[in-house]
Amino acid sequence: MPIPSVEELLENALLAKLHRDDLMRLVPHMLVFDFAEGHTLQRAGEEVCNTWFPSGSAMAAFLVGSDETRSVEVALIGREGAIGGIVSNGFVPAFASSRVAAAGRFFRIKTRALEEAKLESIALRHWLSRYSDCLIAQLLQTAACNATHTIAQRTAKWLLAAGARTKGSTFRMTHEQLAEMLGVGRTFVTRTIGQLRAEGLIATGRGLFTVLDEARLRARSCACTTAIEEHFDTVLHGIYPLPS
Repeated sequence: MPIPSVEELLENALLAKLHRDDLMRLVPHMLVFDFAEGHTLQRAGEEVCNTWFPSGSAMAAFLVGSDETRSVEVALIGREGAIGGIVSNGFVPAFASSRVAAAGRFFRIKTRALEEAKLESIALRHWLSRYSDCLIAQLLQTAACNATHTIAQRTAKWLLAAGARTKGSTFRMTHEQLAEMLGVGRTFVTRTIGQLRAEGLIATGRGLFTVLDEARLRARSCACTTAIEEHFDTVLHGIYPLPS
């Protein structure tokens, strides 16, 4: 696999905000991968040997098992973040699995190499610790959202999150994926999507969603969307993607 150029790495906002010296520490250890939707990046219970940085419109989802047969998607990670050895700071078993939610380009660095770079640079270590804080905040907000908000509000929240990480207003997502994110049956999702489509907020077709009216969709969402955006903005100075 090829080593990415510095310009390519800037397609991930977390990397783009690094000091030049810190970015150059990582470049020789980075490889480029193009993955299709559904590819597994890490499995629960296995050592976290790799750290992945989504690029452009690529997205990954964290999945946590609710029982032996079912898992729920608890976070979407796009170009604002990373998956792997960020929070754990080393080789520990992954609690959550992660798979590609939207096909695209990912940059990979071995966790061992990332740990060595963090030991060399306190600025790099602090920056990734700040992202860890934001990721944990995102997961905590999702837990609160699932407990207190309606399916319609949560559907709007996830559609906004996916749309914000996409170049343009159209992104690929199936009803099954959305049902996993919400932790509900597909029929509930289909009914809610039908309502949003009838109101002219979104359009759908063959696994694709298009946000037609971001402002009104945001009004239908819960306050969780704004809370996460504001926390990212405070801690990481605006790397959280917003719809254009």
